[in-house]
Amino acid sequence: MGYTTDEMFKIFNYFSKSVMAISPKDIFNGMKEVRGIRLGGITSSRNIELAIEEAAKLKRIKNIKDIKMPIIIPTTDLITDEEVIFTNCENIKGREYIHDIEIGKAVRASSTFPGMYAPFEYGKYQFVDGGIFDNLPAIETRKLGVDKVISIKFKLKSPRKQKTIYNIGMQSLDLMTENLIRESIKESDYVIEIDLRDVKPFSISKLEFSYQEGYIQTLDNIIKIKKSLK
Repeated sequence: MGYTTDEMFKIFNYFSKSVMAISPKDIFNGMKEVRGIRLGGITSSRNIELAIEEAAKLKRIKNIKDIKMPIIIPTTDLITDEEVIFTNCENIKGREYIHDIEIGKAVRASSTFPGMYAPFEYGKYQFVDGGIFDNLPAIETRKLGVDKVISIKFKLKSPRKQKTIYNIGMQSLDLMTENLIRESIKESDYVIEIDLRDVKPFSISKLEFSYQEGYIQTLDNIIKIKKSLK
C-alpha cells in the first residue's frame, strides 16, 4: 500500500492488542448445545479487517484493485477444501482467483488462523489461514511474470522431546509447514531464513525484538541478495 517497513511496524504495533484480543462474545456464541460445544475460535478476525481498512484508507485504497504493485494473497476455503488467491493481476484467471474484493477482507481471510480465530464467512466461502495450502507463495508469484523471487522463511526450533499440548502442536505445525514449502523454496532465487526460535506465536511483547532481528539478519544477507538479483 506504499508504507515503509518502519511505518508498517508502527501500524502493527498500534493494532496488535485489538487484533489479538480474546472475545468472550465469540466464545459464548460458539458454546451452543447442538450435540456438543461448537466453538469456531476464541475470537473473531474482524479486528484484522478493521485495522487493514484504516491503514488502507490513509492511502486512499479500498479494493485490492486499487493497489498499484502486483499482489497475491492466498487463503483457504473450507467449503471446497481448496486454495483461493486474491490478486489485482487480471491476466491470472481461474475459479481459484478473486480479483475484486476489499483489501481488508482479503487480508482477514488470509490471516484467520484456525483455532485462534473463527473462520471468516464471506459469501459462499468459509475462509481460514492461507498458510494451510501456501505459506510461501513463490510459485504463485512466478505466475505474475516476475524475474526474481526472494522468499522469507523462519528457522525450525531445535528438535527435542515435547511435553505440553501447546509445544507438541506448534512443533507439528512447523514440520507440516516445512514440508509444504519445499517446492516454493526451489522456485525462489534466494531465501532469507530468519531465526526467531525464541519467539512464540502471538507474542505481542516480542514485536519490536522480532522486527529488529528480521532487519539485522536481512542486512547480514544483503550482499547475497544483491548477487541473486543480478
